[in-house]
Amino acid sequence: MRTTDFSKAPRRAQAEAMFIGSTRYNSLKEWAILSMRWRTFVKRMKAMPGYCWHKVYWEPPYTLGTIAYFDTMEDLLTIARSPEHRQLMRWVADGTDDQATAGFIRLYRAEPHGYTNGIWRAEDTSMAHIEEYTPLPGDTGPKPVDDPASEIR
Repeated sequence: MRTTDFSKAPRRAQAEAMFIGSTRYNSLKEWAILSMRWRTFVKRMKAMPGYCWHKVYWEPPYTLGTIAYFDTMEDLLTIARSPEHRQLMRWVADGTDDQATAGFIRLYRAEPHGYTNGIWRAEDTSMAHIEEYTPLPGDTGPKPVDDPASEIR
């Protein structure tokens, strides 16, 4: 069900800012060096106001990435100024490809509306889908979810 109230949903659903980043390291040796710096950084990040949740992902052979959620974009940007983050980034992006050969960072802001169901729904505990799809550009009139003619083919 469409909503702007995520107060009963998990903390990460209440976040307004999301970070996704990934680094392609050269070998397991770099992972070992990273692990010491990473633990210190994560401890600091979790203690910062506005931290909601994070998850690390792996893509073979040596790419590690992070998805992290924060209450606000300011909270997200604040952790980037911590000494732990600065040391980590200066090590991985030191002007050489000794540690890694690629990396990216993207930042996203949440739209105020979204969808909740059941016990995560603030308005009630219904487990129901929306009646009409969110309009796409070019839609003419409502597109009922229960109408197969509304599907994209």
